[in-house]
Amino acid sequence: MKSTLRHLFSALIMLLFLPLAAQAQYVQCHDGKFWRGGKPYYYVGTNLWYGAILGSTGQGGDRARLCRELDRLKAAGIDNLRILVGSDGHRGVKTKVEPTLQEAPGVYNDTILAGLDYLLQQMGKRKMVAVLYLNNSWEWSGGYGYYLEQAGLGKAPRPNEAGYPAFMNFVEQFAGNEKAHQLFYDYVRFILGRTNRYTHKRYVDDPAIMSWQIGNEPRAFSKEALPAFERWLSETSALIRSIDKHHLISIGSEGAWGCEGDYGCYERICADKNVDYCNVHLWPYNWGWSKADSLVENLPRACANTKDYISRHLAICQRLGKPLVMEEFGYPRDGMSFRPGSPTKGRDTYYKYVFQLVADNARQGGRFAGCNFWGWGGEARPRHEQWQVGDPYTNDPAQEQQGLNSVFDCDSSTLSVISGVIRQFKKLH
Repeated sequence: MKSTLRHLFSALIMLLFLPLAAQAQYVQCHDGKFWRGGKPYYYVGTNLWYGAILGSTGQGGDRARLCRELDRLKAAGIDNLRILVGSDGHRGVKTKVEPTLQEAPGVYNDTILAGLDYLLQQMGKRKMVAVLYLNNSWEWSGGYGYYLEQAGLGKAPRPNEAGYPAFMNFVEQFAGNEKAHQLFYDYVRFILGRTNRYTHKRYVDDPAIMSWQIGNEPRAFSKEALPAFERWLSETSALIRSIDKHHLISIGSEGAWGCEGDYGCYERICADKNVDYCNVHLWPYNWGWSKADSLVENLPRACANTKDYISRHLAICQRLGKPLVMEEFGYPRDGMSFRPGSPTKGRDTYYKYVFQLVADNARQGGRFAGCNFWGWGGEARPRHEQWQVGDPYTNDPAQEQQGLNSVFDCDSSTLSVISGVIRQFKKLH
């Protein structure tokens, strides 16, 4: 009788703790922190938007290079990668990433799906985790413009031809276009409903995924569209949560810069019950805080504006009780050079400044939990200033000069700055 009771008690204990053990595999978020394997998780990561393309078996695929890059990053202490699930629409469009994943609604390029499967398999083997973004407000991967075209609103203007004002006036319509939303939701259901062909794990059960991200820098593109923009983000996060109970959800926002300068909008979208943590991006050159002819000289202004921008977002995260990730930041090479290995005094100084702000805040128990620099170019060497089919993938998308913001494996001074902050972050675990 005693033996039977012992067995029953042991079985009960197992039933109680098995779900907790299973949950511990995933990166979790509670008490205003990330947790992984039962321990606080702080990280220095990078952006590798082209990871699924490298992992593919078709155009652009290079699995040997993908594994080398993952090994380099892992050896450097980088285990968190932010990755584009796939681009949308036709191939052969200048300034757009290709090959595309979603060629038309419900029509998918299986080689890219195989690439995403392979990427997640290889990351899982190395105990790395992916932040996967599902959409993009910008033209370089289709995104907003693609969905509006499919919804019947005509051809999206290309910024390289018509200019960014014309493009932004067009994509402003996405926030309130129900048909475009439904096409996107069909895509979300398809991706989250997949099973990895190599690991045989359902995506919703794969610990190699840290977070589903609604998009890369989702924007309203006008103050008038902000209410519709907020509703769309809330609907999307609720849809993702209804399908996937395990993984974190994030927005992919630049911060107030992506909310037409409205910090109240940023606070509301981050307060959503299905959004687990907050994001912020920083682009001093793109935002006019530094100039092409005076990148090093403009550093004091870039750093001062950066500190102010970060402080205002940290205050919001403190009120919400949610962690913050500096998910994109970059700085051009000295003299606007695009050549790997060329001087990066300005970039190194700016990286060091941002890294230190993040590390100091985390060390003091603040809301910063991680950062992903933009981005990893690794062993790639640009062949042309404008990306062309057949060129190696850097982390500079097709609409930008190749080598503008990428960190290559020969950029020794920048790599030294990165390794220094990784050592600091390791002490926070």
